Amino acid sequence: MVFKKIRNSMTYTIICAIFVLLFFFGMVVSMIGYVNFTNAFKKEYSTATYHMADTATALVKGDHLEDYLNDKETEEYELTKESLDIYCHKINVTMIYVIRVNQEDYKSFTSIFNPIFNEVDESNYNEWPLGYVRHTTNDEYREKYRRLYEKKSAYETVYRIKTTDGQHPHITTIVPVENSDDEVVGLLCMQRPFSELNRARRPYIRNIALSTLIFALSSALLAVYAIEKSIVSPVKKLSREMKRFAKENVKGTNILNISHYEELSSLASSIDRMETERINYVNHIREITAEQERNSSELLIAKTIQTGAIPNIFPAFPDRTEFDIYASMTPAKDVGGDFYNFFLIDDDHLAMVIGDVSGKGIPGALFMMSTNIIIKEKVKNGGTPADILFAVNNRICEHNDAEMFITIWLGILEISTGKIIAANAGHDDAVVYHDGEFDFFKTRHGIVVGAMEDIPYRNFEIQLEKGDKIFLYTDGVPEATACNNEMYGMQRLVRTLNQCKDSSPKEVLHNVHLSVDTFVGDAPQFDDLTMLCLELKA
Repeated sequence: MVFKKIRNSMTYTIICAIFVLLFFFGMVVSMIGYVNFTNAFKKEYSTATYHMADTATALVKGDHLEDYLNDKETEEYELTKESLDIYCHKINVTMIYVIRVNQEDYKSFTSIFNPIFNEVDESNYNEWPLGYVRHTTNDEYREKYRRLYEKKSAYETVYRIKTTDGQHPHITTIVPVENSDDEVVGLLCMQRPFSELNRARRPYIRNIALSTLIFALSSALLAVYAIEKSIVSPVKKLSREMKRFAKENVKGTNILNISHYEELSSLASSIDRMETERINYVNHIREITAEQERNSSELLIAKTIQTGAIPNIFPAFPDRTEFDIYASMTPAKDVGGDFYNFFLIDDDHLAMVIGDVSGKGIPGALFMMSTNIIIKEKVKNGGTPADILFAVNNRICEHNDAEMFITIWLGILEISTGKIIAANAGHDDAVVYHDGEFDFFKTRHGIVVGAMEDIPYRNFEIQLEKGDKIFLYTDGVPEATACNNEMYGMQRLVRTLNQCKDSSPKEVLHNVHLSVDTFVGDAPQFDDLTMLCLELKA
């Protein structure tokens, strides 16, 4: 767990990154140095071997090479051979051989001298006898032989780093052997092992690798110390501050001067500003939440008052068997601007009213409640629906500073005869079930209540027979809108009513509400849905 924590830390990552980068850089530099060192050493090695080979040519008499081949092993030949052998041992080379190359194609040569010193690198060469003819090793040798015979170079060197004959890596330096007429009559080849080069490169490689490692590690530590102080430490401080703020949600101390780097200072400034704005935002949210809670509480009280202002207990008149009545109101908001009411004026007269205020929410609810009270008061005082609406309109216009208005359908049912005297102040026409079908009972509308004073209204009469129904509603029902902006509509309302024409008033309202909800689907409710249905019992 501790190692994992260290491994995931920024300091550890920086150390590793810098160390790997510097070590890689050091290795690249070392390889370049190694190659340059090797090339320089090879050049020096070749030059030194050339001088040793050139010195060896002084022991060979070029004028006598042909005689050696013809007379075989003379006393002079033996002395020269012995001198070359001593020289070979003294300068620690693997072999020296003097050859005469076939100048026709340089593809073969004849051995004249061939002293060998295998102990230098534990080789296993066999000495060629005088007159031994051998094929030239390869085209590289042939070309070098040609250049020397044609005096195009002072010496030639062949590098045998990778050998195929089982021998050790070596170089062969070739110098011309000339006669007294400065003619090239043979070649002296000196083979020197590469073991000295390898011995020289080992300490170089060891020292470079060790130096690179120490340099990379020390540089990484120094860089980390500087980065830790100027970057990592400020970042850790910023991280601690962020964790503290997330936990406590309290403004901390000022961290603006955390670093002289502009980026870190800007980050610190942003964090400081974020803390201030976050706290202000949280306080603002708390204030809004508190205000919403107060509003919710007030809306709940308003909804309770509004619900209590209209009949909401059913059956409303359990001891009256002559009729059945049911009503419902579903506000688009917590409280609505629609309303309905019904009440007995006397034993034989029932007042029914439904209205729709121009506004919604609290203002609409207040306007609705005051209108409802005024209507009930005026109905109790007597008069026809037209007279009552006239009085209600003038009363509301006196104190309508908000310039709101309301549509009202008001009817008074004579229970014993089924006759309804009604008046309409801009409200939707009632739907009446008569002769086995629901249909609109269209009338001439008066102006909406609250628009202007002294507006007359007109009474009209609806005759209900036993088993007939009257359905009242607000425009939230036909104007209910689906997601594709299609409205529910009047005709769909009539079709729905006719599908449940044998149902009770409660079932009629339930079926209409279900039909509207199915039609609207997921679309939001924009208007209040208020309905009332009365049935004259048979």
